[in-house]
Amino acid sequence: MTIIALGINHKSAPVNLREKVAFSPDKLAHALQSCPQFTDAEQVVILSTCNRTEVYVKANAPEDAEKLSRWLADFHQTDYEVINKHSYIKRGDDAINHLMRVACGLDSLIVGEPQILGQVKQAYTESKNAGKINTEFEKLFQSTFSVAKKVRTDTEIGANAVSVAFAAVQLAKQIFSKLTHSNVLLIGAGETIELVAKHLVDAETKSITVANRTLSRASKLAEELNGNAITISQIPEHLSQADIVISSTASSLPLISRGTVSTALKLRKHKPMLLIDLAVPRDIEDQVGDLDDAYLYTVDDLQNIVEQNVANREIAAQQAEQMIATMVSSYGSWQQHYQNVDLIKNYREKAAQTRDDALQKALKQIEDGAAPDEAMKELAFKLTQAMLHGPTKALQQASKLSNDEHLNFLAKALGVDGTEKRETGKE
Repeated sequence: MTIIALGINHKSAPVNLREKVAFSPDKLAHALQSCPQFTDAEQVVILSTCNRTEVYVKANAPEDAEKLSRWLADFHQTDYEVINKHSYIKRGDDAINHLMRVACGLDSLIVGEPQILGQVKQAYTESKNAGKINTEFEKLFQSTFSVAKKVRTDTEIGANAVSVAFAAVQLAKQIFSKLTHSNVLLIGAGETIELVAKHLVDAETKSITVANRTLSRASKLAEELNGNAITISQIPEHLSQADIVISSTASSLPLISRGTVSTALKLRKHKPMLLIDLAVPRDIEDQVGDLDDAYLYTVDDLQNIVEQNVANREIAAQQAEQMIATMVSSYGSWQQHYQNVDLIKNYREKAAQTRDDALQKALKQIEDGAAPDEAMKELAFKLTQAMLHGPTKALQQASKLSNDEHLNFLAKALGVDGTEKRETGKE
């Protein structure tokens, strides 16, 4: 028995292949039933996100990984060779380590991103509801959630901004403490501003106004944010109301001048204003930074913050790797004990069955007219022979080894004393 992980992610495959092998919610239930039938897997969990599709199974043999790959290709009607080329397979401790790294965010596009843990928990829940998780996978995933929580709590893996958009909002929160009383003006409506807007909503920002050359596009984003939309030309009349200005457009010339900001600050009675320019070329004149009560940061300033935070996350990632290694070892010990418990149980059940068979045979002999003492003697003889067969064979095999360690261990376990030392040529 072994744990196998088959995966395709942002590192191993292009987006068009990742799209083909993704499991939509309506297909996942069917896949959880189909996979064990096709691969003989005892337990299965399927993790499917925008950046990865991974299948974790408890298989009968390491070679079952090929069955898993062929099932994935067949299920999604995709060429097996393509799947084989762009996938990765991990077995045993490597598979366990990989699962824990994924849940901790160490294998993500952005190291330490928190969403993946929730996605792993959802995958586990779906599988459990489908009846595809038993004792070993239950322990495995609970151990995974435990180490992920410890990594989040005991390291700085998710404490620092590692995207410019997130860094901009984090900077605003540092300066204004909370954004629940702040008015924000976003200039532009592209991808960067959309990411900034998402983080502002998460920070429960008081109000958001979106300015763009095309009012319809500004309105579309503003509607999603429950905010207001204006055109670029309307910025001067609205600027004084903004505590925070974040700009990212494709303009070749600055959109906000020193004079415009100076006028806005007078209307604000010199209440401080934070301006963050994420555009290249810049949207805000450099001289704005010379004004009292205007705090101007450029994309370069934020990039320096991001680079330092990436370095900090790398240090945290190293700490996380050590925690994961400890948990993998702990799970391995539990797994070995769990399997040994089954071994002991099976051994005792076999002994009980041997006893019952011998007893039934003896009782049948007495019932058929055999003398009870003769039947009991035969019972004792055959029971002894049956019980001694396995240990005797093991002792014979151990006696042929050059090292006495196994023989001595067996002798001690069986309560046999006086094993003679072999001729080794030494005292």
